[in-house]
Amino acid sequence: MRTRLGVIMDPISSITPHKDTTLAMLLEAQRRGWEIHYMEMRHLELRDGRAYGQTTILTVFDNNEHWYEFGTSDTVPLDTLDVILMRKDPPFDGEYLYASHMLTLAQMAGCLVLNDPRGLRDANEKLFTYHFPQCCPASIVTRDAESIRQFLKDQGKAVLKPLHGMGGAGIFVVADGDPNTNVVIETVTELGSRYALAQRYLPEIKHGDKRILVIDGKAVPYALARIPAEGETRGNIAAGGRGVGVELSERDHWIVEQLAPTLDEHGLIFVGLDVIGDYLTEVNVTSPTCLRELDAIYGLNISADFFDAIERRLSR
Repeated sequence: MRTRLGVIMDPISSITPHKDTTLAMLLEAQRRGWEIHYMEMRHLELRDGRAYGQTTILTVFDNNEHWYEFGTSDTVPLDTLDVILMRKDPPFDGEYLYASHMLTLAQMAGCLVLNDPRGLRDANEKLFTYHFPQCCPASIVTRDAESIRQFLKDQGKAVLKPLHGMGGAGIFVVADGDPNTNVVIETVTELGSRYALAQRYLPEIKHGDKRILVIDGKAVPYALARIPAEGETRGNIAAGGRGVGVELSERDHWIVEQLAPTLDEHGLIFVGLDVIGDYLTEVNVTSPTCLRELDAIYGLNISADFFDAIERRLSR
């Protein structure tokens, strides 16, 4: 009997095929003969304590002009699927939280959900780094403007960012004494109504913000170093950065070893670590990317490693 794979993602019509990690995963599932059931978050629902999804059979193509076709649709209990990939992009807002609870019910009824929805709830991509202070630069999370100003004074220069979002949105680099400091703090904290992260500025960003992919506790041996564009401080590809392949350093491997047991404990099987210089800055668990870029540079098939890990779990 064919393995039935559910995938929850942003509208597939809106992706950039040659860069999209989820598409690469689905192409690998299809190569293995799996049946793909496509969903968006709006297709999830609960009925009398059981999670359901309005799914559409999906065929995918490695083609930048024609990368998907829809087949028949049906509403099915999510626990009748073998595996569900939760690949919806941030923000991790209230709707995402509610969807994660529906997925927990499917998981409790026997479906393998990756990443584990409880792990997704536990691992805020900015705050989860605090489980590993030995790997991280000096930082503070607060709503208080005076605390941020004092942090800037102590560090000299810092990166300020909100705890939600992705792709470099809402990130500022501020030096102590910058006349824009107050307005930046007001913007990032939304006038003190939201927590924000202030992190010591790492000048090594000029060499790239490395995305390290970790599958089942093991690092892909190469990272994508995202180099900021001219006049930018953010390496994010979405912010104009360019990706360069680099081999992992001893420090990178050490960081992965520090995280691996905790990632496993939380059911976080496919994870993207952001590392600048020698320091971990984020742990991406919702929809980590950069898989296709690394595949293209190094002739890899990272999706195959991921699906090997899934099959090991299904056989337990």
